[in-house]
Amino acid sequence: MSLQALLGNFALILFLLTVVTGIIWFLDVFWLARQRRARADAALAEYDARHARLAGEGVRMDDAGRSAVAAEILRQPTWIEYSGSFFPVIALVFVLRSFLFEPFKIPSSSMVPTLQIGDLILVNKFTYGVRLPVINKKIIELGTPQRGDVMVFKYPKDTSLDYIKRVIGTPGDKITYKNKRLTVNGKELSYTKLPDFLDEGTLTYSRQWGENLTGVQHKILNDDRAPSYVMNPDNFPGRNNCTYDTEGFTCTVPAGHYFMMGDNRDNSLDSRYWGFVPDEYIVGRAFFVWMNLGNLKRIGSFQ
Repeated sequence: MSLQALLGNFALILFLLTVVTGIIWFLDVFWLARQRRARADAALAEYDARHARLAGEGVRMDDAGRSAVAAEILRQPTWIEYSGSFFPVIALVFVLRSFLFEPFKIPSSSMVPTLQIGDLILVNKFTYGVRLPVINKKIIELGTPQRGDVMVFKYPKDTSLDYIKRVIGTPGDKITYKNKRLTVNGKELSYTKLPDFLDEGTLTYSRQWGENLTGVQHKILNDDRAPSYVMNPDNFPGRNNCTYDTEGFTCTVPAGHYFMMGDNRDNSLDSRYWGFVPDEYIVGRAFFVWMNLGNLKRIGSFQ
């Protein structure tokens, strides 16, 4: 793994910090602290013997020096003190982030109008099963992604990057996208016309529709200026499961994989271009916007 990839893998950095600070904390509690106590006891015994000898010779001494001797020996070195202080915090963050909830920031407009640039979201890490951190290997099966879920996953072309899209197809599904309308397993989805969506950043309008994705109601955008066909799809693994033409494409999702698309359909780089997402690349299910510094009204759950 390159240094750049290492620095970009926050989960690995957090894991290493947890291990290092944990080892230091463990050594201090079960070994180094005992050594300091033994040295302090020996120093106090020597101090008491000298004090008694001098007292026998008629020399009076201040007992304040006794506690100062013990405190100096028992004092933790700075590097141990900081490690011991940080370990519980780092370990708690590591457990929460690895097994429960992980925060992400939306960097692009591919999921508009559902998610907007700057949304800070929470991702449920256990909805689809418990996975070992760093290696992302599933050890406990709790559920599987369903059509309509908004899911975070490792980008198949560069697993150091996290992507967020909507699950359109699950293993075995036949997905057809023709003239900007979806058909799943031979059943065309229903669409409801909504007021046009204004992008306040570019001051442009897009067609907005309510899409019923096998029971999951959500909004999508279409750009009338964009073509229906997919331009220059990659030669991705499982590419032979897809056929492309001037009206769109048809793909059959292979076992253990998922087909993902952004809600901003004509402004999303997704499975149409780079292929299917394998199960081992799944990070979790996005479910809540906990902050958007530019628009506090964005806070809340979404579908």
